Amino acid sequence: MSSKISLTRYLVEQQRIDGHIPSELRLLLEVVARACKSISQAVNKGALGGVLGTAGSENVQGEVQKKLDIIANEVLIEANEWGGHLAAMASEEMDSIYVVPNRYPKGEYLLLFDPLDGSSNIDVNVSIGTIFSVLKKGNDDPSAVEPVCEHDFLQKGSQQVAAGYCVYGPQTTLVLTVGDGVAMFTLDREQGSFVLTQEHVKIPEDTKEFAINMSNMRHWDEPVKRYIDECLQGKEGPRGKDFNMRWIASMVADVHRILTRGGVFMYPWDKREPNKPGKLRLMYEANPMSWLVEQAGGAATNGRQRILDLQPSQLHERVSVILGSKNEVERVTSYHTKV
Repeated sequence: MSSKISLTRYLVEQQRIDGHIPSELRLLLEVVARACKSISQAVNKGALGGVLGTAGSENVQGEVQKKLDIIANEVLIEANEWGGHLAAMASEEMDSIYVVPNRYPKGEYLLLFDPLDGSSNIDVNVSIGTIFSVLKKGNDDPSAVEPVCEHDFLQKGSQQVAAGYCVYGPQTTLVLTVGDGVAMFTLDREQGSFVLTQEHVKIPEDTKEFAINMSNMRHWDEPVKRYIDECLQGKEGPRGKDFNMRWIASMVADVHRILTRGGVFMYPWDKREPNKPGKLRLMYEANPMSWLVEQAGGAATNGRQRILDLQPSQLHERVSVILGSKNEVERVTSYHTKV
């Protein structure tokens, strides 16, 4: 690029020139980005900042919380609660929604986030990240006095107005969509700002890479077993080509690789918890990632249905996830629907 384009300039142009977003949403996304910079600094300090290890508590999912899980959650809440853009927030780390306190002005947007995805990788210095999703609080008059409730969050993923993630790795990269494609921004640490480094991100329709936790193979449903078995047979098998497996155990890092060079990511239903439709959370993991992938030309399903068409029934609802290169996702999905 001939000149550096900051995140602020990019968002202003989305608002002023292209008319894709209103000013309040632009300001909200800038606040989220600033929060991600603060989280990045905490992650980078690691042991020097005393932030490694567990916090001795569990979240609503029954998962052991890391110190950085709690720090990241607090950073996002404190950064976003006072700006006047939000009515409420929801997080993987909180039992219920967080309504903006009455001492602050309230806006018409709802923010959902996984404050630190892949936190099992924190102590081993592997890429982790923050995932976020923005919804509009229904079609009501923004000046209405009715209190926000959990039901307001239970919208299909197709109703998102913005989604993205920030991956904390060798570079800190913010990936964003407001419904007009996918853009990537890299944190310039000297300037302290996110700079546009790639626009119009496109996922190749075909791939030779898949990402899945192979240790769970014995628990998978037959369609997933069939697909992976065909990949493992390589050139001699029905696919006629060799596949590589990549698995980081951080959804942000795995999806970032797919957005960068293609691939298919799968976290399917398995037999150990047959009553749960999947492991990942629909509202603040699957929905934002699925929209990003679709905006980049990929596809995302739960094995039978487009993820963005799913109607959530509860805040912490789980879902099976298959996303990435369009042709591979369609193949895996067809194995489910033809059974």
